[in-house]
Amino acid sequence: MLLSTPTRRLVASSSRTLVRQASTEAKKHYKIVVVGSGVKESQLSASAGSAGLSVANQIYYRFKEAGTPLNKDDIAIIDAAEDHFYQPGWTLVGAGLKPKSDFRRPLKTLIPSHLTLIPENASTFSPTSNSVDTTSGRSVSYDTLIVAAGLQINWDNIKGLPQALVDPNSGVSSIYSYSTCDKVWSDIEGIRSGNAVFTQPAGVIKCAGAPQKIMWMAWDRFRQTGRSDNVKTSFYTGMPSMFSVKKYSDALNELRLQRGVEGHFEHNLISVDTNNHKATFKKADGSTVDVDYNTLHVAPPMGPLKFIKDSPIADSVGWVSVDQFSLQHTNPEYQNIFSIGDCSSLPTSKTAAAITAQAPVLTENVFSFMKNGKVNPLAKYDGYTSCPLLTGYGELMLAEFTYGAVPKETFGAFVDQAKPRRAFYHLKKAYQDIFPAAYWNWMVKGQWFGNRGLFRPKYE
Repeated sequence: MLLSTPTRRLVASSSRTLVRQASTEAKKHYKIVVVGSGVKESQLSASAGSAGLSVANQIYYRFKEAGTPLNKDDIAIIDAAEDHFYQPGWTLVGAGLKPKSDFRRPLKTLIPSHLTLIPENASTFSPTSNSVDTTSGRSVSYDTLIVAAGLQINWDNIKGLPQALVDPNSGVSSIYSYSTCDKVWSDIEGIRSGNAVFTQPAGVIKCAGAPQKIMWMAWDRFRQTGRSDNVKTSFYTGMPSMFSVKKYSDALNELRLQRGVEGHFEHNLISVDTNNHKATFKKADGSTVDVDYNTLHVAPPMGPLKFIKDSPIADSVGWVSVDQFSLQHTNPEYQNIFSIGDCSSLPTSKTAAAITAQAPVLTENVFSFMKNGKVNPLAKYDGYTSCPLLTGYGELMLAEFTYGAVPKETFGAFVDQAKPRRAFYHLKKAYQDIFPAAYWNWMVKGQWFGNRGLFRPKYE
């Protein structure tokens, strides 16, 4: 609910974090408003919450560092979610490495006292009046707006999928939902023979390497437990290749051939028949093919959120239209609007790693815009993201790249990062143990800057 008077209440969380939560007599105007997910857990994406929390905190600390601190009620986050999730961890759950409870925390425990939480969902943007309406009908105005709402997961676009996911005997699961990620491990452990089918849709999805990560982990598990001769692993993808970056795609395809994993390209899953354990795929020529499965892992199709798609701040597809370097809105009349993460039009992979590179740029440009009326010309996002591709238990391929699918590798001068390495085992352990700790302890608190660690980049 919104803040419209100085009246507010402080809510003490179980972790003793003080949450400034809007009351019914809430103030209506904030210097900065951050729009969060606005969707239920099964539909949210990596940037729904992750990006908003990170950048809201970074902006607060940037002003404080400059000697012009904001007041404690100057930044508001609009988000009705009860819980916050570390979604990259869901792959680890599906691979049997972690319990899913490790990756879920009450949202209010992550909101520091210098941020105000408005526990509602945004419904309408009115950029000409600098305001956002919530689903309860309240209007919140702002000086600067940051949209960090994530994307929509379209489970219903695949006939029979929602029903299959809740059926314990269907053999169908997905790491793209907190409620089903542990079912993935159950299905991997349960299959003794037959077909293990893994899918990826055409088009934009969050963490485009994740459908393969869980496939490779399953393949390795079958091998370790003596089931590989009896279980056939297949990858059905709507994409024309294994990965969007040619260097890594070629290496992954070679790995697929070496391991005897079938590859079916430009095949989009359109329906699931749990009674007969059949999956139907639509091919590029419009024809369909039925595939028998014993275990089926589904990466569902995704797209922009409807409340953004229907708004004046969206591009022709439905993403928030921003400059790919500054993250500022492309419409000159909406220059006080910025966007970050999965809901933005940035032409790069939609990953948590991308957010860590985007957040400092957006922070600097919001700071500069609010101080000087224009963004900092030196604060530019180059499209960097990374995808730590688990290719088995104890090995990893580290894909790092920028706009144009150009590799930008941390260790590229020393090793070929397209080759899965046991020497990268420490990175796999980081993915399993250190990255989640860094996320909870630093990233959502605005104190993590990707491959720069705890050191905020300077744009001077």
